Amino acid sequence: MPFKWHIAHDERLVRATAEGVLTLPDIQDYLDDVVINNAGPYAKLVEMGSATVQASDHDMLMLGARMRAYFASAPAGPVAFVVSDPANLEYVVRFINLSSGSRPAEIFRTAAEATAWLAAQQK
Repeated sequence: MPFKWHIAHDERLVRATAEGVLTLPDIQDYLDDVVINNAGPYAKLVEMGSATVQASDHDMLMLGARMRAYFASAPAGPVAFVVSDPANLEYVVRFINLSSGSRPAEIFRTAAEATAWLAAQQK
């Protein structure tokens, strides 16, 4: 499975890690699980690792529309992306631009920086 995640309800945190080829259905499965488990308002740490994103322009637009629909009437927690591959950076920037709305979203080079930023968002 190229996208793995854990929802820590006690910490109000979702940790996700991507490895291998990541496609639209993989991301949709993650989003569905977050919504089903009422973790939308939680902080999210998404580590892109060695993933290779395969998503067309249409896929990205569909993903943005799905995100906006999910969180139109409910708050979405802050999301911190850890990205080291420039190719993934383009996809993450597009994702943030197409889906974010009013939630804080940032991109970091290390998990430590991302974790510190998320902790500051939750105060």
